[in-house]
Amino acid sequence: MAKLEYAEDGRILFTEEMKKEYTVLVPQMAPYHFDYLVYAMRSEGYKAELLTSDDYELIHEGMKYSHNDICVPAMLVIGQFIDALKKRKHDIHKVALIIAQTGGGCRASNYIKILRKALKKAHMEFVPVISLNAGGLEKNPGFRVRPRLIHKMHDALLFGDTVMTLIHQIRPYEKEKGACERLKAEIDKDVEAYYQHRFPLTWGRSKRLCDSIIERFQAIETEKTPRPKVGIVGEIYVKYSPLGNNRLEKTLENEGVEVVIPPLYDFFLYSFDSRAHDIKRYGGPRRERWILKFLVAYIEFWRERTRKKIEKSGFERPVSYKKLKSLSRGFIDVGTHIGEGWLLTAEMIDLIEHGAPNIVCTQPFGCLPNHIVGKGMIKKLKNHSPQSNIVPIDYDTSASKINQLNRITLMVSNAFRNFESERG
Repeated sequence: MAKLEYAEDGRILFTEEMKKEYTVLVPQMAPYHFDYLVYAMRSEGYKAELLTSDDYELIHEGMKYSHNDICVPAMLVIGQFIDALKKRKHDIHKVALIIAQTGGGCRASNYIKILRKALKKAHMEFVPVISLNAGGLEKNPGFRVRPRLIHKMHDALLFGDTVMTLIHQIRPYEKEKGACERLKAEIDKDVEAYYQHRFPLTWGRSKRLCDSIIERFQAIETEKTPRPKVGIVGEIYVKYSPLGNNRLEKTLENEGVEVVIPPLYDFFLYSFDSRAHDIKRYGGPRRERWILKFLVAYIEFWRERTRKKIEKSGFERPVSYKKLKSLSRGFIDVGTHIGEGWLLTAEMIDLIEHGAPNIVCTQPFGCLPNHIVGKGMIKKLKNHSPQSNIVPIDYDTSASKINQLNRITLMVSNAFRNFESERG
């Protein structure tokens, strides 16, 4: 067993020796993306394992070791971690946890401290916790985000967004039920094999794989029976995580609608762009600002190639980040960066303008930033676009699942009624 080493602030360091021996547990947030992120970590020598438990009762495990003022995503992630550790009876001393740390004004920046406190309360304080962040908030000698891993993570987001976008546009219409899921299982294996390379950059190879993914989905036979589109927006965890939103995506598809979920990569570009914006407005290193601006432009250049391929193959392409940002004008200032900020509002406007005026706006109860930029913008959006059909849904320990389903079902009923009315 590796000897425990401590940082100056008292936290346990994840060392080089631990990298060889320890299994790193990764919480599931986005099913279309995080499998690929784990493949990327494994290919760089980490024994990464994605947690797949998705029973909402895990929240009670999180509540035992935190307090009820913390939002649902924190309780669910802590609950998922504690539950996994309790079930690993034989190798609990060779396990580490990894969690993202944004460094922004959201309480999510403090999740890592709350998690360590929860581990101590559960008598597992010997488990190292790794911070995944881009701002150098915490460093560990055994976990370094090198350029090749960054590039592989970029690929994971690109592949995940592509698969998610195409599945949502095909699965409701597939002639042979289960065709999309079978193809996704095949693509998952191809992506895992793709990561077994040692090249520093692989733009050409990733483009070829993306093109192949699009072409293989295009080959699935569909029967386009018109149906309303329903978008999902909100706080990043409950928007993408089936654990966080009570399997909202599946619930909506069972109601007979086409689900639309904005690309995950937009959130990361929003984070980079927000930092660049703040440097310009409030001061800061100019060099950092230009690097961030270049990074956004560079990533968008490669994303645009995929978007063009999606459009050329007969699918509806996601809008560019620049276009998405421009949609917020007249509604919310682009300096609004707490939580999902202006991005959440812009995503709703984009959905309304592109045939998905029916929207479920998800947020954890008590998440003030997203209540403002989400629920707080609904009246303004409805005044501008009377056809919009938006329902805000809170996810909390005390929230009734039946109440959530009733409100979603009512929104879907309105969506079908409006859809039939428009078709005449």
